[in-house]
Amino acid sequence: MKKHENKVAVITGGNSGIGYGIAGELLAEGAKVVITGRSQNAVEEAEKTLGPNATGMVANQSSLTDLSELADNVKNQFGHVDILVVNAGVMHMALIESVSEEQFDEIMDINFKGAFFTLQKFLPLLESGSSVIFILALSATQGTPNRSVYSASKAALKSLARVAAIELAPKGIRVNAISPGPFSTPIFEKSGAPAEVLAKFADTISQKVLLKRYGEPGEVGKLVSFLSSEDASFITGGDYLIDGGMSINFS
Repeated sequence: MKKHENKVAVITGGNSGIGYGIAGELLAEGAKVVITGRSQNAVEEAEKTLGPNATGMVANQSSLTDLSELADNVKNQFGHVDILVVNAGVMHMALIESVSEEQFDEIMDINFKGAFFTLQKFLPLLESGSSVIFILALSATQGTPNRSVYSASKAALKSLARVAAIELAPKGIRVNAISPGPFSTPIFEKSGAPAEVLAKFADTISQKVLLKRYGEPGEVGKLVSFLSSEDASFITGGDYLIDGGMSINFS
């Protein structure tokens, strides 16, 4: 029997990048997977390529109306949720003096406020034995130039994950977080950063990542699959780095 046979998983931001990689791994282990995203076309394309056990639903994580409708739609179609992966996020790369109020609000509304209310709206669908996983970032704990607001949003999410683990433990719900380092995803291209900033970041990877490569989204998917399985039934309240050794390489 596959690890997640007959389970229902919801992955916000599951139409691309790390979320898409997570979806693929959970599907491979037998789960029925709901992926969300803001773009109708992107969600439909991801749903088609992931296969018949994937269901795409359009939702903007910054909209509480969308989140309520999303939870209602999942309840009506599946009845409950076994695995909730809060992954949707955006990033604008800019120095502190260059960040606009609009950029600040978008990042915080999606990355933190949206994540908080995603958990809140889905709580009635989470039963004892279910698992919640927040996707953070290495920059939640490490200072990274050009990512002040993004880093702050992920640090806030890290704190939320700890509190949620405490509050939900009596209900039999486990909560963990994963902090990826550099991964091959579209988020950097969408960040609006100049080409020279992206080039400098790529150089940092070659210097600081011990394994000398970007991570692949499916590698986060394997970690999610483990943490949300019975194999991890005594694990909650953790934050797990997956960064190719970048966080310990200060040379």
